[in-house]
Amino acid sequence: MFQDSPIYDRLIAERGDVPAQVRREAERVSRELELVMRPSQSLGYDRQHSPGAGWQRAGMLPGPRPQ
Repeated sequence: MFQDSPIYDRLIAERGDVPAQVRREAERVSRELELVMRPSQSLGYDRQHSPGAGWQRAGMLPGPRPQ
């Protein structure tokens, strides 16, 4: 992307290759997320439709309360 760019080369020398570091970290997180999600998928467990999943309204609506 930045071939023959002395400014970019100098920044990498001073600060390290930050885009490459970010890319590696994102790939690592993605792999970990796959591992975490895989057991629930293989057991047929459906998070979206399981009891207690997501937000559920409990109690009364906001506003004046009937007396």
